[in-house]
Amino acid sequence: MYGEWTINIREYVKLTRRFRDEIGKMDWAAPMDWMCEPFILEMTKKNVLTHQRRTVLNYVALMEMAPDVPWIPVLQGWHPSDYLRCIDLYARYRVDLTKLPVVGVGSICRRQGEVRIAMLLEQLAGCGLKLHGFGIKLKGLELAANSLYSADSMAWSYTARRLPTQCGSKTHKNCANCYEFAEDWRDRVATLIERTRLAGSPLREVQADIFSSEETGSVLPGLSEAL
Repeated sequence: MYGEWTINIREYVKLTRRFRDEIGKMDWAAPMDWMCEPFILEMTKKNVLTHQRRTVLNYVALMEMAPDVPWIPVLQGWHPSDYLRCIDLYARYRVDLTKLPVVGVGSICRRQGEVRIAMLLEQLAGCGLKLHGFGIKLKGLELAANSLYSADSMAWSYTARRLPTQCGSKTHKNCANCYEFAEDWRDRVATLIERTRLAGSPLREVQADIFSSEETGSVLPGLSEAL
């Protein structure tokens, strides 16, 4: 939140290698990407295209500097056309995103529960990309699970830190570091994903409801919850 990265690329590589070696089980590492939310652009005084170029160039540089680290590319943007342009930017550097094990999608965490973001993820997945959604919470998973290869969220920790102990323990005041609470949350997420995948994407139904509401001028029950 400083309008720029506070460490350089060499320091970033050093830290990432340390995490890989000392913590272990690193599936992948994100690059030093540049978010594209409007409030971030206001801080950097730059535009979406500049942030996209810096994101792509950083990934390319990291791959050259530290090929031993499992870096993943990240798509950045704000509007759907921005993300498609970001795919093209990677292609200019001969990075075929369809051949990579996972591709991150950034600048969506604050919008992850919106139908338009679920539609964006569906479109990107349709390009043959295995997507990782940054900051996808339960509502976002309900809409977009079928388009995602993986996702992360700090929602469980946020909830655990701000509510009284949920697991019945007498040894801690909240469940911020509680294995039982984390495991229970994980089971909730897994159940939600399985239910969503068995039922199919809810987007078609939601889109149909949107068109119906536009024609009638009414607000459909449940639509606000989906958003």
